[in-house]
Amino acid sequence: MITTLLIANRGEIARRIIRTASAMGIATVAVYAEPDAGAPFVTEADRAVALPGRSAAGTYLSIDALLHAADRAGADAVHPGYGFLAERAEFAAAVTAAGLTWVGPPAEVIEVMGDKLAAKRLLADVGVPVLESWEVTGDDLPDLSGLPRPLIVKAAMGGGGKGMRVIWAGPGAELAEAVAAARREAAAAFGDGTVFLERYITGARHVEIQILADSHGGLVHCFERECSVQRRHQKIIEECPSPAVDPGLRERMGAAALAAAKAVGYLGAGTVEFVLEPSGEFWFLEVNTRLQVEHPVTEAVTGVDLVREQLLVAQGQPLSVTQAGLEITGHAIEARLYAEDPAAGFLPATGTLLDWCPAASPPCRWESGVAAGSVVGVEFDPMLAKVIAHAPARTEAARALALALERTRIRGVTTNRDLLVAALRHPDFLAGRTTTSFIERSAVPLARQPAPAELAAAAIGAALAAQAANRAAAPVLASLPSGWRNTVMPPERAEYRHGTGAVVVSYARQRDGRFAVTVTGAGLGPEESPGPGEPAAPGSPAPPVPGSPDPGSAAAPGSPAPPAPQAPQARMVTVHHTGDGWIDFEEGGRRHRLHVFSRGDRVWVQGPDGDVALTAVPRFPDAGAGGEVAGGLVAPMPGTVLAVHAAAGDTVAAGQLLMILEAMKMEHRITAPHAGTLREVRARHGDQVAGGDLLAVIDEAP
Repeated sequence: MITTLLIANRGEIARRIIRTASAMGIATVAVYAEPDAGAPFVTEADRAVALPGRSAAGTYLSIDALLHAADRAGADAVHPGYGFLAERAEFAAAVTAAGLTWVGPPAEVIEVMGDKLAAKRLLADVGVPVLESWEVTGDDLPDLSGLPRPLIVKAAMGGGGKGMRVIWAGPGAELAEAVAAARREAAAAFGDGTVFLERYITGARHVEIQILADSHGGLVHCFERECSVQRRHQKIIEECPSPAVDPGLRERMGAAALAAAKAVGYLGAGTVEFVLEPSGEFWFLEVNTRLQVEHPVTEAVTGVDLVREQLLVAQGQPLSVTQAGLEITGHAIEARLYAEDPAAGFLPATGTLLDWCPAASPPCRWESGVAAGSVVGVEFDPMLAKVIAHAPARTEAARALALALERTRIRGVTTNRDLLVAALRHPDFLAGRTTTSFIERSAVPLARQPAPAELAAAAIGAALAAQAANRAAAPVLASLPSGWRNTVMPPERAEYRHGTGAVVVSYARQRDGRFAVTVTGAGLGPEESPGPGEPAAPGSPAPPVPGSPDPGSAAAPGSPAPPAPQAPQARMVTVHHTGDGWIDFEEGGRRHRLHVFSRGDRVWVQGPDGDVALTAVPRFPDAGAGGEVAGGLVAPMPGTVLAVHAAAGDTVAAGQLLMILEAMKMEHRITAPHAGTLREVRARHGDQVAGGDLLAVIDEAP
């Protein structure tokens, strides 16, 4: 029996395992690297052991460090979670050799299934359909002339979209570059740079089968999950059941998954992944010998706690479920919330989560590894949370998940939240037309642009909330009403940047307590003036008289005078409440309840359509602010320079590769934004750079 479980992982999966282990009466031990010292999972475990170091290699990927931590904490079992060492046979073997219980399949099963090429050969022998593949050994590349297109380069070990590149067409040089990049990425993520080629199926779906097996002959599949909505070959939206799988196909895919499990003598929880063609044919991809990130959608529709089943099997007990007793109830959808910028090529984002408040309604299951104040660094995967909605019907689940994401407060770090909301509400998604190219094919908006009315309301809310906060914090005359003046004064003024434009809010308190507010700026058209029947504020410019001449312009004799440009009219705003980050105000018959959060010059305003991010412009310019270097190319995020492909003095073309930057175990290509001459190259191979560091300077070609 397991009494004390060490969790060889971090973040949300560590918290997930702690929850079930505690419910089963099992004490838990967390291990943590230096950047995770303040993470929620560390304090939620019964005990915690520090792993000295900041990198994954020296902490969560160090077998010796993890076994030493287990010994210090008195643990008698190890759960690897997913990622890191979860699919490393040598870790499973080392845990078992140390006399500890390993929560997972035997080391020999992990070894066979961890090598995708070996797994494909084995499963082909038992009748599981597999795609033809070509191994890349050493520097010898296959002759592309005889291979189908497109092709995909894959890492033989690991997954998660790392070590994968698609070859659509082109000369052998394209293949050589893709193989080299995939090898580097695979070696950094999994410690093994072996790659192979496989036919890439377009218009396909990614469908996987959850399996469970015990040592008493119990073997079941828990139906399928569809994981087709991806970016960079990594899943971001998963669901159960698949909208493309009918009962007959479900039975055939389930039988293939069970055949794969029997062929290797599987134990514990695992996933058999397939690619599903539009024709209905399916092909084996790989076996994940661990718990999957997306396992909660299966739990939601079956009622089975997969972590509990893992712990039962590890203790030699039989599964608590049978195939006949499993059924699908309703529909569940999961979205992965990442710190990343979709509009910048899904570049991972770093920073501090200044505000983190998951929505209480609609009710969703939140699996997160962060809290307000958590720091998102470059050392580990940037996933913040998984959010799961379960409803009687698929459309209801999608709509509930989108609304929960939209209502959630996330401030301080750029995320993919708006992309997820747009994807969940997209007609193609709601119709079940989800393939692995869904994000590109359906043109899902990568970022949300607020409508002019929403932007104007956000700016008013930000300005009046700041005004109320300043008044409440005033050290003198605190009893005077907010905005009170004893003489006629010009309106107060607040300016905010939004994107590349600016919004200016001018406001003056009236004798009746309301505010006369004028909003001007980029993107705010005439529709932002007071509505029909709404009186203009006292002192605001009168609307032009039709046909009156425009002062300062000379009209031709007898020709009609051009209409005078309309000056913005002030709207009357009644503030009903401010406090606790909220402002409730009414203007033009419309009521707005907004949450306003500010840190420094950054302001986030959340309303019913989501967040609007603003930057307050200081009243006086910063005399010490310096300008940008003309032609400067800066690091988009902190990372390590893996390669430099150009030197000072080189003539470069637009789009030419200049450097490769590695961050969060993914490679990022730094390319020339335009043709020109490299005046300077400031970064060298192996350099550690911070976000915004100057890497190179390009003089644009005349």
